[in-house]
Amino acid sequence: MSTNLVWHPQKINKHDRAALNHQKPFVIWLTGLSGSGKSTIANALDAYMYKHGFHSYLLDGDNVRHGLNKDLGFDQLSRVENIRRIGEVSKLMVDAGLIVITAFISPYLSDRNMVRSMFDDTEFIEVFVDTPLAVCETRDPKGFYKKARQGIIKEFTGIDSPYEIPNQAEITLHTDKQTIDAELSQILTYLAERQLVNLQTV
Repeated sequence: MSTNLVWHPQKINKHDRAALNHQKPFVIWLTGLSGSGKSTIANALDAYMYKHGFHSYLLDGDNVRHGLNKDLGFDQLSRVENIRRIGEVSKLMVDAGLIVITAFISPYLSDRNMVRSMFDDTEFIEVFVDTPLAVCETRDPKGFYKKARQGIIKEFTGIDSPYEIPNQAEITLHTDKQTIDAELSQILTYLAERQLVNLQTV
């Protein structure tokens, strides 16, 4: 890393942009196994935000790997870098006054804590999509678990690569027991209780 760098302060700050957008910016960080339901929940939440006039943006794990992170593999070092980059992008978006919704397996506690440390206490909401591995395998929409069991895909989270369960998630969802409406309601209720969104205006 170069030492010949100077941070240039900007006249317009995060609070100015948030005020312009009439909302409080924050990150909803959905984490869980492949097939747990992260993308489904993230899309439903993003659609809700859009419908009710919030300025939000969804960062999905697969989509980001088509562009920003297409140079990364799935070994541990690449996964760490994948999450670090997403954390930095999320930080920029929060600075722009946006509500950021992410859907990443993000299997390692240290990586999620690294991203958490980039934000103020009220700006990072970790959502653990706690779906049993057996249920995720029965869904397997992309056939990844089958290939991992056959040894075709190596270092697949939940099979031959670990998933470290969150120890400080603000919200825990159970997609094998809850409907998408119930999951969405649980997230929105939490956001309202923390005064991050005002449900009476939507």
